[in-house]
Amino acid sequence: MASAQPSSWTEPFPPHRIAGNLFYVGSRDLASYLITTPEGHILINSSLEESVPLIRSSVEKLGFKFTDIRILLISHAHSDHCAGSEEILKLTGAKHFVMEGDADAVENGGARKARVGKGDYTQFPPAKVDRRLKDGDEVKLGNTVLVAHLTPGHTPGCTTWTMKVDGLNAVIIGSPNVNPGYVLVGNKNYPAIATDYERTFRVLKSLPVDLFLGAHGGYYDMEAKHRLFLVAGGNNPFVDPEGYLRYVNDREAAFRKEWEKQKGAK
Repeated sequence: MASAQPSSWTEPFPPHRIAGNLFYVGSRDLASYLITTPEGHILINSSLEESVPLIRSSVEKLGFKFTDIRILLISHAHSDHCAGSEEILKLTGAKHFVMEGDADAVENGGARKARVGKGDYTQFPPAKVDRRLKDGDEVKLGNTVLVAHLTPGHTPGCTTWTMKVDGLNAVIIGSPNVNPGYVLVGNKNYPAIATDYERTFRVLKSLPVDLFLGAHGGYYDMEAKHRLFLVAGGNNPFVDPEGYLRYVNDREAAFRKEWEKQKGAK
């Protein structure tokens, strides 16, 4: 039976500006980002099916029109980041761009098995993909350019997004995590999973970073930084290159520990 999802995934959180035209419109832990432009807006991560009204409310609280979303992107093809996509595409008429390694899963609704419930992150409503992205592809709208970096392992098409905002390098990490039950050795469905994780850590460590963000608020201590943001003078607490490196190094150590454990068990 699928496990219950954390309450923080659906608990509202105050929408807020991170820097420039980059805003947070997610829940207390499931991160969704709005990038506003004069030509319409880009949304990263549709989250769960039940997240759509929360995201819409957050966008509107910031003074923007939900129906002005022109492009929908995701971090990776798990239900907590893409299950709301079909509904958002229907409501906004946005174009849907997904890294090619995850595009089939998104269009198929994820894992091909009997759906066991909303707690199963490998299944979600299918959503049409308008553009299949490759590593390094740019997504442009108005005066904004986002770059899609393939950071696979967590899923084959897991994507880390980067953009320049107010002269700062923003990095939105897709996911470097090894979920419970992930098979890193002899995985018939995903033979390259371990070497893909190794690639991901190389990529993440190579990116210039000022603004440290991620697919979950918990990756970058979003709540604590938001509290600081409300009282900060000239310092933006989301600027945290040291925290970024600490997080990436910690996740790489966790991956390597699990990989060695699984190799030893073979």
